[in-house]
Amino acid sequence: MFSSQIVKNLTRASQRRIGLTIPRNATRAFSARSVVFSQGKPPVQSTSPLAPIGVNAALQASIDPTFSPKPKVFDEFSLKDRVGIVSGANRGLGLEMALVLCEAGARAIYCFDLPAEPSDEWKKTSEYVRKMDNGSRLEYVSANVTDQKSMWAKVQEIGDREQRMDVCVAAAGILKSHTDCLQYPAEQFQEVMAVNTNGVLYTAQAAGQQMLRFGKAGSIIMIASMSGSITNKDHAWVSYNTSKSAVLQMARSMACELAPKNIRVNSLSPGHIYTSMTAAYLDTQPHLLDKWSNLNPMGRIGRPDELRGVVTWLASDASSFCTGSDIIVSGGHHSW
Repeated sequence: MFSSQIVKNLTRASQRRIGLTIPRNATRAFSARSVVFSQGKPPVQSTSPLAPIGVNAALQASIDPTFSPKPKVFDEFSLKDRVGIVSGANRGLGLEMALVLCEAGARAIYCFDLPAEPSDEWKKTSEYVRKMDNGSRLEYVSANVTDQKSMWAKVQEIGDREQRMDVCVAAAGILKSHTDCLQYPAEQFQEVMAVNTNGVLYTAQAAGQQMLRFGKAGSIIMIASMSGSITNKDHAWVSYNTSKSAVLQMARSMACELAPKNIRVNSLSPGHIYTSMTAAYLDTQPHLLDKWSNLNPMGRIGRPDELRGVVTWLASDASSFCTGSDIIVSGGHHSW
């Protein structure tokens, strides 16, 4: 924080060069990013629905003997009565994310995936949610994320039924075997892009349309990958890496478009995690476990449950000022 004396010593030309305009009669205190005038407080641009909260709540309690202190952090993360969709949620990371949204209090989470019937893993998870008895439920929807019109229609049906849409997790994705980038077949490349990139867009569009329809703040979470910003050592995955890189830019672009409509868009980039997708490599090539583990400072690969916290944060009001960001959960892979 600079002192007001330093401000006084700045010439008008210097102020113009640094992009600062200060009234001559104002007493100022400012940082590199903001200016606060003692003549009056700046207008309030937003207020937490849980206000007073944090230190403001503590200050309120100090002057109001009737004010009852209570922790509000759990309320910030609560998804009570909210409705969402998760693509690729028949199993794996998608199902793990759908479950934690229910644990956070969501009224209903609709799991989209390609099979006509849900897996045994999904059925057992759905029953687990029912037994939690917190009013949440999992629903299964057979859908192809590469079919834009179908996705729009199916999510509109959910909107008709639930009369709201709050959360979208676009998690459907595929990974193909090692293929030389100079010989990569067009059909296979297009297949990966259709699911991993186009499918994410169509899922986000479908949910976003319903968020606008009901006029509620929404959160769209696009599951990218650390492979969108780095290249996996010794793995010829040009289609996968390209598709995930596209998701990163898609999230930033949509975040800028939708922020004025009170819809936040972020991407989540997991590192090496043991899932049904990566099992195809790890179960058949056991040496990869040590290799992948040694590529990050923590010396191990991640667990699906280690994404539960960040997904809940992004879906909830706890991340209300976060949009256009990519959250990397990779055990520090990028740090090396």
